[in-house]
Amino acid sequence: MQRASRLKRELQMLSTEPPPGITCWQPEDQVDELRAQIVGGDGTPYEGGLFTLEIKVPERYPFEPPNIRFLTPIYHPNIDNAGRICHDGLKLPPKGAWRPSLNISTILTSIQLLMAEPNPDDPLMADISSEFKYNKQLFVENARKWTEKHAIQKNTGSLKSQVQSSPDLKTSRKRDSVDTLEENKKKPEDAKRACL
Repeated sequence: MQRASRLKRELQMLSTEPPPGITCWQPEDQVDELRAQIVGGDGTPYEGGLFTLEIKVPERYPFEPPNIRFLTPIYHPNIDNAGRICHDGLKLPPKGAWRPSLNISTILTSIQLLMAEPNPDDPLMADISSEFKYNKQLFVENARKWTEKHAIQKNTGSLKSQVQSSPDLKTSRKRDSVDTLEENKKKPEDAKRACL
């Protein structure tokens, strides 16, 4: 009951006063699931990209954080190939910083900020983090390639038709990740996950 009324208020706020570059909506007949889109920030490798996220709202929301993941593949040290995000605001204390006073709007805004300012010291993707720290130019090139390939709208068709016609994202992400590793002459074993 509390989840439903809280979500209704939050969705109303997101529709009347959305944060810049962020949209959020509830798919038809989905009580516990939302979708969001974040526009890649100017001056970042994600500029011009439109990134779709899935938000699963737990029964105990707002006392438990929402589970948010990227559906659009993104090349980022804090986001893994399954779209999971390493962010304190998405975890309960003591490891995380989620509080019931936070809401979906503030979390989406903080994810947008994380896209603009990755945290290489708390990575999900160790190889990308290392690239970000020690070869930033290569990181920017790879992130731009992924953005152009996965997040820039190439036609004016509806989002629904693009999602339906796109290949399995997990397979695509793994293939791209392996291609990137091969390009950098790294072994897949080098990609360790530090934040889970």
